[in-house]
Amino acid sequence: MSYPEAMPEPEIVQRLVQGDERLFTCVVERYHRVMLGVAGHFTANRALAEEIVQETWMAVITGLPRFEGRSSLKGWIFAILANRSRTRASREARTLPTSAMGDRDNPEARLDAVDAARFDGRGMWAQPPRPWEADTPEAVVGNAELLDLVQRAIEELPPRQRAVLVLRDVEHLDSEEACKLLDLSEGNQRVLLHRARSAVRTALESHLGRS
Repeated sequence: MSYPEAMPEPEIVQRLVQGDERLFTCVVERYHRVMLGVAGHFTANRALAEEIVQETWMAVITGLPRFEGRSSLKGWIFAILANRSRTRASREARTLPTSAMGDRDNPEARLDAVDAARFDGRGMWAQPPRPWEADTPEAVVGNAELLDLVQRAIEELPPRQRAVLVLRDVEHLDSEEACKLLDLSEGNQRVLLHRARSAVRTALESHLGRS
């Protein structure tokens, strides 16, 4: 059973509250990997990110009967995740020496996933990508090899870029939601998203021999 995209959300919530284990498994499979990426935005510790996501799912199970639908189910789950990520990451920061934290405190750290020469002083394209002719989004989606390449390119992004890209372009959250979840300013979110998209596109350009 795959995630029932066409099922009305109130019905999904009702079935989850009633203990539909198969549906809950589908929800977990649908969001678990993305949630790990978001948790990775707050901590570089993979094991801690796994713990945070597991704690989030437990909180979702216990909190479902009180879910009032003021936001989407997805938004509610990610809000729980973000809150728990902040709490656990804060504890981690208090127990680690400053030298072990690297550049994660710097909101601009590791933004240059694309060759800086391709941007001008405003962060815009100095060397715009050339058109992809027949490579429409539909053609890319229908190409398993390209989809795998895109997935690998996303996985290789710095954690902050990856989290923003996944929330905006995979989960289709708006910029306000993404900024709130990740504690980012609108400007920083925009730069991270631009660089992440550029890095993925560069990987595709290289693969297609059009860089």
